[in-house]
This record gives sequence, C-alpha cells and structure tokens, in this order.
Amino acid sequence: MNTLTREKRIQVLRALVEGNSIRATVRITGAAKNTVVKLLRDAGRACEQYHNKIMVNLSCKRIQVDEIWSFCYAKQRNVPQKYQGQFGYGDVWTWVALDPDSKLVPVWLIGQRNSFCAKKLMYELSQRMANRIQLTTDAYRPYYEAVNNAFSDDVDYAQLMKLYGPEKSGEKRYSPSTLLCAIERPMIGNPDKKHISTSMVKRQNLTMRMQMRRFTRLTNGFSKKVENLHWAVALHFMHYNFCRIHKSLRVTPAMEIGISDHIWELEDIVNLLDKKAN
Repeated sequence: MNTLTREKRIQVLRALVEGNSIRATVRITGAAKNTVVKLLRDAGRACEQYHNKIMVNLSCKRIQVDEIWSFCYAKQRNVPQKYQGQFGYGDVWTWVALDPDSKLVPVWLIGQRNSFCAKKLMYELSQRMANRIQLTTDAYRPYYEAVNNAFSDDVDYAQLMKLYGPEKSGEKRYSPSTLLCAIERPMIGNPDKKHISTSMVKRQNLTMRMQMRRFTRLTNGFSKKVENLHWAVALHFMHYNFCRIHKSLRVTPAMEIGISDHIWELEDIVNLLDKKAN
C-alpha cells in the first residue's frame, strides 16, 4: 500500500466499517476505486489470518448459529446462462456462529446453503471451543448431521423450529410473516430449555446489514465478486469483535471472552497489514 499514507488507510477502513459502499468511500476519502478495493482485500486477508490464529481454546458456554442471504453479481433469477451453477453468481450465504453471552463471533463462513457448508462450519466451531457448549440452530435439515459429525456426544444441541403464517403481499410484502409458534427440539445431550434461542444471532443479521453495504437490501451496493464479499466480512467481524464496544457489555466481545486486553483501534488493524507486508 505504498500509494496511501497510514492516516489515509485508516480513513478508508473507517468508511468501510461504518457501512459505506466502495464508491461512497471513494467520494469521502478521495482515494481511487482500485486502491480502495486493494486495501479492502489486503486488510480482509490480514484480519482473517489473525482471526484464525487468535480464536482458539475459547471458553464460550453457549453458541447460536444462523445463515444470512445475500447475492453476488446478480440475483439468482438474473444470472446469465453461462454462469448458472457457479458459486459466486446469484445466491450466497454467510454462516455465523455467535456467543450470546460475550457477543463474540468465533466462526463465520461464506458459501452456499447446503450440507457441505454446514459440516465445515460445525467442524471449525468444534475445533475452537475449549469446553462443552450448548448449541442452538434453526431446523434446517443438514444441521443435525453436521453437529453430530463435528461434536459427536460432546455437545448439548437443540433446534428451534419457527412456524410462520402466509407471506404478506402488496405494500407489506417486505414485512416478515406472522410468527405462529416456535417449537424447541432437543437433539443431542441435555440442552437447557431456557437457553434454546436464536434471537441474538438473528440480531447479528441486522448488524451485518447495517454495517456492510453489500448486505443492504433493495440497493445496487451488492457485491459484484464473491472474493470482495469474503474480505468485507472478514474486516467487519474483526472490527466487530475487537474494536466496537458492545453497549450491554461496556467492552468489546474479544475483551469479554478474554482474548484481548484493550479496545482495538483501526490503527491496530493497519498494524496487521504492516506486519503481513514485512
């Protein structure tokens, strides 16, 4: 990043983590579009490497898992025939595991909504935990096999199955359908029923849509390349885990779980870039 000063890199990253698109960041900072994209890619790669290094032997007690939809290049129905069936064109899913106590996101994954990604997410989650956890997911069918393969009997696992009424139409078609009931289904071990919930990870979905322009609905800010989506998510969760003070905790999630002893600044993320370059 020889073309940007340290202060300019911090300014660009600040614009990105506050939910601005690439073009908005260009207008705000005066940096060239290709330079902003390159910084996003380099920062995302450095953040992901640090994330994988530090997120080990975590003392989480409970984990909630969910997946959030977005799309790349074009919506699924508009993907050209030559790109049909290729990952990165059309529907893309971001899988997220959240600790509702510390608000930490120890694992995330960009992929498709299928059994392969469910198994990959659960295996990585099992490798990062230092103790037995209570795990809650929705009733998506591949979850049970994925959890069973990754944790065997060393987990208290439950599914929360939500039943909704008919989809709304007309002016209210973007409003959620009416929730009819939620059924708690213990699957493995002995999960505590009062902690069978996905509310916190669902709330994380809103944070992602608010803080990453690529997830904002009904705009043209969607990702054109899945690689850029990947690096944007890596930067987002680095900032979320280490830089943002959670209102209910008064510290960052990383401090709450004990893997950081201070509030990170964007300058610390730039330091990761400098260390990687050296």
